[in-house]
Formats: sequence, structure tokens, C-alpha cells
Amino acid sequence: MDTIQKPTTYDVGGVRYPRPFKIRRLGHFGFNVADMDRGLDFYARLLGFRVTDTRDFSKVPGREEMAKRLQDPRIVFMSHNSDHHAFLLAHKSLGAIFGDDAVSRDVTVNQITWQVGTMDEVFAAADYFRDRDVEIRRVGRDMPGSNWHTYIRDPDGHTVELYYGMEQIGWDGRSKPESMYYRAFRETPELPQISEEQEVRDAIAKGIDINAGNVIQDRTGEEYVVAGTRLPRPFKVTNIGPMSLFVTDVGASEAFYTQTMGFIRTEVVTWKGHRCVFLRNGSEHHSLSLFPKALRGELGLNPETSCASMGVEVGSYQQLRDAVSFLKKQGVPFTDAIPPELYPGVDYAAHILDPAGHCLMLHYYMERIGWDGKPRPAELRRKVGKDWPEAIEPMSDTYADQTFMGPLG
Repeated sequence: MDTIQKPTTYDVGGVRYPRPFKIRRLGHFGFNVADMDRGLDFYARLLGFRVTDTRDFSKVPGREEMAKRLQDPRIVFMSHNSDHHAFLLAHKSLGAIFGDDAVSRDVTVNQITWQVGTMDEVFAAADYFRDRDVEIRRVGRDMPGSNWHTYIRDPDGHTVELYYGMEQIGWDGRSKPESMYYRAFRETPELPQISEEQEVRDAIAKGIDINAGNVIQDRTGEEYVVAGTRLPRPFKVTNIGPMSLFVTDVGASEAFYTQTMGFIRTEVVTWKGHRCVFLRNGSEHHSLSLFPKALRGELGLNPETSCASMGVEVGSYQQLRDAVSFLKKQGVPFTDAIPPELYPGVDYAAHILDPAGHCLMLHYYMERIGWDGKPRPAELRRKVGKDWPEAIEPMSDTYADQTFMGPLG
């Protein structure tokens, strides 16, 4: 019998790649937590993520029975930019029902989501994964958010999503109304699909009030002046990432993310005998780091989550200093567990803990990789001590990362 030959290269927008997709950036992530209200207070009131939508499964037709088994039936969608969501918060009981922790009980990250450039890439990726026996969780289109997606699992059971077409929240702060959710898909759709613009025209033609969606609101006041703008906090989250994970087998996870997903290895750090790998998919030093689970206990981090840390970038070094002061006054716990050797390319950073024990890394800078694909040699990086100066000298790539497109507030 003839063996079907898998293609060695694919056409991605006229460029030949080893895979039928190319990851552009970390799009969003989520946590499953035991106390939703405390989580919402932390991420919304303290960090400034804005609630764009709440999906209550007790009010979703066909989901009522499932909702009765949940301690909290909500998924809360939050954002720091114009994306419908950059962060999702759900209860741990929902994660268990959805199978987020089906492989390992320490998986409290409900998804790690990477953006590709086109719809073709999303669904070509699904075929590519099937050919390689990668477990596919689901394929289709999510509502709310309107993003077309393919969900898979990594070797440790983390849900990994490739997506295209995230709904954008404009100046009026309104998301799409639920009456437009009829364009959701629970399985692979036929291509081509109509444009987003045509969807809106069709909704208007059906008599749908397209302005009836949720309105973003932040009622915490504007007590602080941040570089000329009045804001509720003395800082603004302008980016997310990198994501750092504790994994069972660093080599196996590295192979999955580089060979299957197309990440590029930037750097390897051996810390106290543990091999730690830093991967990227753009010009950032890394968007994902992989640590062995044996390191988790040595660092004294939460044994109930495989998340080592999640990066939260603010707009400047001054904002980072002010964020540290603000959050300390609010009683947020800080930790020195993660040494600078385990976040190369990041410069100054502070680590905080959310109410569920997830570690977040506050930072303002990420080293950029140039055309030659080489990171800055370690000896040329800034030496960061415990005492932070009021002002610092710029590096060659300071403020060279992605520009935050909208107003700060």
C-alpha cells in the first residue's frame, strides 16, 4: 500500500514555511481559580484589566444542567487593549468540566492562545495536527470574541489555541451583542467565510441592535496622572507575556513547541542543574519559557499550578516603579522566588501573587532579536540589583517593542 507523503513545506501567504501557519504573538491566556470575586477584584480593580463580557452558563440555552454542577458558572472576558479579550477568568470547577485539568491537576491555565495571520492558517493547522496525531480539543469559532480557532493540547495537557480574527472593542467600549452569536461555529466551517463587515450589515438587516452589547466600565476614579493622562492607577498594562510553565519533560515540551508549533529557541539557561528553555515566535527574546517541575519546589512556588509566571508589561520603567509602590500599598503579596537568571532579556521586573497563588511578572522591557536571530550576550545585559534607581540609561532596544495603539485610558 502506498504511503501518503506529508508535505515538507506549506504556502503561508506566498512564503514557504515548514508548517501551514506562522504564529505572530501571544494573544490571550486564562486562569481557573477557586474564588472568582477575589480574582476579579485583583485583575480588574488592581491591575486594570477591563471586563468586556461575562458568559454565565446558567443563562445559556442547553447549558443549564451543566451549570448546576458548577460552583460558579461564569467565564469573565477581560482586556487591556482593543482585543475583545486578552485574559479569561473561570472557576476551577468549570475547568474540570471542560477538561482543562484532564491530564494533570496542576493545570490551572485554561488556555494559552497564539495568534496567526489568516483564517486559512487556523484550519490548515487543524489538518496538520491531525496528520501528526496531536490531540485536537475543538475547532470552530468562539462567541463572545468572534475568533476563529483550533484548540489542541501540549504534552503536559495545557490547552493551546491558534486563532485569527479577534473582535475589536472600539472607542465606545461596546462588545458585540449576544443576538449576533448565531455566527458561532462548533466545528470546522466551510471556507471562504463572509467578512466581519458583511456580518455587521447582515445583523442590521435582521433588525439586530448592534449597540446592545456590554459596555466596558471602570468606576475606580482617575486619581493618578500617568505621563499626562489621568488614570485610575499609576500604570497601564500595555502587553501580556511571556508565559512560563513548569513541565514534566523539558525536552519533550521543547520539541513540541519548536517542531510542531514552530517556536524558535532563543536561549538555554542551566540554573542549579536544571535546564530551562526560552522560546520565541517574533522579535521578542521569548514569549514562552519551559522549566522542569522539579524546579518548582526549589523555588518555593505554588505546587498546585503549572504556571511558573505570567508576564504583564507596563508602559515604562517609571510606571513599573509606581506599580510596585501602588500594589504594595494595596497589600498585594510580592515574591523574590524567581531569580533574574530565569527571566533573561527582561531587565527590571517584580513578581506578585494573585489570590489563587499564580505568579505574575511585572516588567517594562523585553530584549528584541534582530535579523540575525541572535540574542544579546549575557555579559552585555544590564546588571539589575535589589535597589532600583529613579531613572536608568536606555538600552539599544528600549521602547523598541510593539507600540500600544490606543489611549492609555
